[in-house]
Amino acid sequence: MSNIPTKNMLKKAIIALVFMISANAAQAQDGWVAVQSRAAGKDLNAVYFADAKRGWVAGDGGFVSRTTDGGLTWTPISIETKDGINDIYFRNKEDGYLLAGNSIFQSEDGGQTWREIRRYFASDFGGAQPELYSVRFSGKKRGWVVGSISNNDVVVDSLVIYTNDGGKSWQRQRVPTKQELIHVDFADEKRGWIVGVGGTILHTEDGGETWAEQLSNTKATLYHVDFRNDRTGWAVGERATILRTTDGGLTWAAVDAAVRGTLLSVEFPDEKAGWLVGRGGVILRSDDGGRTWIQQASKTKQNLYALFMDKRMGWAVGGNGTILQYER
Repeated sequence: MSNIPTKNMLKKAIIALVFMISANAAQAQDGWVAVQSRAAGKDLNAVYFADAKRGWVAGDGGFVSRTTDGGLTWTPISIETKDGINDIYFRNKEDGYLLAGNSIFQSEDGGQTWREIRRYFASDFGGAQPELYSVRFSGKKRGWVVGSISNNDVVVDSLVIYTNDGGKSWQRQRVPTKQELIHVDFADEKRGWIVGVGGTILHTEDGGETWAEQLSNTKATLYHVDFRNDRTGWAVGERATILRTTDGGLTWAAVDAAVRGTLLSVEFPDEKAGWLVGRGGVILRSDDGGRTWIQQASKTKQNLYALFMDKRMGWAVGGNGTILQYER
């Protein structure tokens, strides 16, 4: 029998080779990839997606950029502030809020335009300077903003403000700590958590009417908290701190991160799969509800300040205009 390959055999070999190359290319593209942001030189502190197509990133100098094609292209948006933007959040596809320095901005047209709805001054706090870090809504009308009040860069009190009318008016609320508060999250209309400096964790069970401290068993600053439901949640912070609770925060257990450094954001799009990011380009992933974590390749050494994940996509943003997209 001849060893010379037939045309049919060559054709099959070529098809097999094409499939192999395609499979290898797809495998190589899986994971986190950099996206052009048009924000070089600026730290990006916030990212939010309303759906698979529409998203926003924001950061230094009042920078805001918007995508309507799932991150293929980004268009800067003009906003009347030069303050750094610390957070951006949409309670539905049209109604969004962002925090810039000591001001709250609102959009009612899906993030195309923004207007300042509340600005705080040092005179409102006896000469101490306010800074707003995190905003979340628990319902259509009720929302919270957390931050701090400082004298000469020394924090002198915590700051919690809330609205009952969709942002038309805001009132300050006293809470049982003077520590700087950095992030707030709600699992539903009744149950919410706030984290901050010194391992501070505050919890409400009555829709924010009252807040009580929870024991975190750490003095590390906590930068981010995420709850999937009223029982299961995670908090992350400095010194590679990862805390996990399965009883609504009655007890918090430390989890080994297998890395060093500060962790800045954590997101669980479902009860099993979760991601967190931090300084030095660190990205960790869990597939068992946060019991164990595996480091992922980020291909950057830039600090990653914020994270947005859902079941179909993921985004991380950070220093020098870094935007990373997670491709499944």
